[in-house]
Amino acid sequence: MFFLSPTPFHNLNFKVTQLSLAVGLSMLCLSAAHAEEKTADSSNVLPTITIEAQGNWLKNANAEKVQQHAGARTIIDRKYLDETASTSLKDALRQVPGVQVQESNGTGGSDVSLNIGVRGLTSRLSPRSTILMDGVPLSFAPYGQPQLSLAPVSLGNIESVDVVRGAGSVRFGPQNVGGIINFSTRSIPETFSGSVGLTTEYASGTDQTKLSPNLFVGGTLDNSLGLALLYSGTKGNGYRENNNKTDIDDVLLKTAYDFNDQDKIALNLHHYEGTGEMPEGLTSEQYKANPYQSAHQRDYFSGRRSDASLRYTHKDDVNNFELLSYYIDSFRTSNLEVESSATQRYLDISPRDYQVFAVEPRYSRAYQLGSLNSEVTVGYRYLEEESSELSGRSSTYAKGAAVPKINTRTTSNGGTKAHAAYIDNRFELGKWSITPGVRYESIDTHNNFSAYKNGVLNNTVNASIKSEEFLPSLAVMYKATEHWNIFANAAVSFGPQQYNQLARAVNNVAQTTTDGLHPEKSNNYEIGTKYLGHGLNAELTAFYLDFEKELVLERDAQNNGIWTDLGATSHKGIEAGLSYDFGQFSDVLEGLTAYGNYTFTKAVAEAGNFKGKDLPFYSRHVANLGVGYQYDAWNINADMFAQSKQHSPGNQDSGIYQTEETANGKLGDIAGYSTFAVRAGYDFNQQLNGLKVAAGIKNVFDKQYYTRSTDSTGGKYVGQPRTFFLQTSFDF
Repeated sequence: MFFLSPTPFHNLNFKVTQLSLAVGLSMLCLSAAHAEEKTADSSNVLPTITIEAQGNWLKNANAEKVQQHAGARTIIDRKYLDETASTSLKDALRQVPGVQVQESNGTGGSDVSLNIGVRGLTSRLSPRSTILMDGVPLSFAPYGQPQLSLAPVSLGNIESVDVVRGAGSVRFGPQNVGGIINFSTRSIPETFSGSVGLTTEYASGTDQTKLSPNLFVGGTLDNSLGLALLYSGTKGNGYRENNNKTDIDDVLLKTAYDFNDQDKIALNLHHYEGTGEMPEGLTSEQYKANPYQSAHQRDYFSGRRSDASLRYTHKDDVNNFELLSYYIDSFRTSNLEVESSATQRYLDISPRDYQVFAVEPRYSRAYQLGSLNSEVTVGYRYLEEESSELSGRSSTYAKGAAVPKINTRTTSNGGTKAHAAYIDNRFELGKWSITPGVRYESIDTHNNFSAYKNGVLNNTVNASIKSEEFLPSLAVMYKATEHWNIFANAAVSFGPQQYNQLARAVNNVAQTTTDGLHPEKSNNYEIGTKYLGHGLNAELTAFYLDFEKELVLERDAQNNGIWTDLGATSHKGIEAGLSYDFGQFSDVLEGLTAYGNYTFTKAVAEAGNFKGKDLPFYSRHVANLGVGYQYDAWNINADMFAQSKQHSPGNQDSGIYQTEETANGKLGDIAGYSTFAVRAGYDFNQQLNGLKVAAGIKNVFDKQYYTRSTDSTGGKYVGQPRTFFLQTSFDF
């Protein structure tokens, strides 16, 4: 196990031209150095790209596919999830280089939300990555409302997590500056089989228990019809007061039919419902007295989603065609109690409805151009969204009193029609693989926004914007050996304006913001290397993200969320990941594995009052270290997670970059921390076929850590205390 020193990258102020020159020189030198290298032993050789068309490279992702991808990419399979102390998607994603997971807080503080950021991008509600489940977007509306305050995905239904961290593909979007994350659900088995499981978590010192049951059953009939039913849920209480009544049900019915060896069709029906209380942020004084307390009893988040996806595929020796269509209907609402003074409060509500329809044909064909093996892929995506949002607020009331009448403050009826067409072509030139591509986005978005005063309509504005963008990309890979690849890529990423970025209310008057705000664009670059073979899986990547203008959500004096222009920002750093099977080194060490990752990120403002200062809520240093041992029926794992300090500096308009903690707990530096986890499992296969039992502890040494939030229920939030868990499962 090793760590790569971040020191050379502390002053990583290289420009795009310098990066391009470095890529070219690196490739040239490596090409010369390995021109005479001999072919490795064929018994331990990765499958190379042949004339067969790959088509959808997110499908059936594995270590070999990751190795052949010309960009930073990590996959976590179910075996890894089952053997480590991962009881949630947040735990699993912390194992990926470059990914930072924010603790539940503020309006993203329920168990149904997901807060992840990639390479220093904002983590709150995961807005800057294209996050998919089986290729279908998880956000309410991919163009107009990409946040995941409702994340309709559960760990128990997941077979693998595929994280493509760079914008190295033109095929996915619109928001891919933070890469692509695809959750693949459990596959339909060839023969009838199933499993039931239960994870029980107990937070030390809180007497709070949470249960996570799961069920999987399925099989394929003789007539080639495959069926599978998946269920995963979460029931119980969190580790803070008023963080209770979590109730999540996630059900998926998968069907598939093979017409023949080449033509297949699959239909997935998915329904998710989730509710959970959201404790408020604490002031500095409240946190010092009791970090687990909560005085809000009305704060909660609730949502549901129903979606259906239909996929037809044809694959022969040289052709790969896929037609994907999906429909999504989702709803979310929340209650948030806010202190207007020491004795008075008001209640905010925000019910919202969304519908999404999309159709996407994609065709890939492998062909030979002279002596070159090549594959061209063309695709088109049409996506249509509709949204209906309401914001209401009560008049003030005393603590514990009944809530007065809630008046409408704003309403919003938005919609988007988006066309995306893309083409890329992979050329194989000996040991080189070069893939240029381009995506064209044409987006029409509107929002009919109304403001009310004391519940009475004041005025309405009809905001709209049309965006047309060409987004090129270029990926290059050099296959130094059968096990070792070097890659580089460059791409332009685009984020369209969201519904709540088109209009806003100021002093009960609706205003358009299409002249003051704008879509976001970023130039993304990567250069790195990967090794897979002889028990070693390693990756090292340097990255650079250059935002022309980045938008940020801030708070005004009335505690309203206001989108403003942060200006230019840059994100640069290195990512390293490694795992090693010591059984490849010596038979005596059979069953012993070690793994780890380290990320250094420097994300700073390049304009405005905070120029040169770190962006909020990310850590410059994040690391994991772990070791696992399997002997006979036993599986034992121990791992460590650590992150350096973060910042919550406040609004840049103030001109003050706040580092000292404020009395309300919202602003100031956030201390770094490290936690340890252990897990031991036993497979009772010899005594009772199919039964497995495991137990573990997260945050073994009960390290108290915290984060902050600056939103309407912001303040200081304590992290998860020492938590014991028991996992039981039975396969049949």
